[in-house]
Amino acid sequence: HSRLCSGEGGDTGLSSTTLRTIGVVVLLIGIVALVLGIVYLVVPAHSLPSFMGQTHTGTGHRSKRGIAGLVAGGLLLIGGAIALARSRSSAR
Repeated sequence: HSRLCSGEGGDTGLSSTTLRTIGVVVLLIGIVALVLGIVYLVVPAHSLPSFMGQTHTGTGHRSKRGIAGLVAGGLLLIGGAIALARSRSSAR
C-alpha cells in the first residue's frame, strides 16, 4: 500500500507504460461516459437505445442519469489526464 500511495517525488511505483495504459483506458471510458450523458440529455426518452435502460415518462430520472454521465465523464477525463502526465514525467 505504501508503495502505491507514496506521494514522494511523484513516484507511484508503476512503470510509465502501465500509467500510460491506465491513462488511455480511463480517458476512453470518460469519453464514453460524456457521450452517454449527452445522449441522455438530448435524445427523447422514447428514442433512447434499449441498452441504456428503461426510463419512464418523467424527465427527472433522465436528467439525473445525464448529469451523472457528464460528471463521471469529466472526472474520468481528469483522472486519465493526470495518469498520462505522470507517465510522461516518470519516463524522463
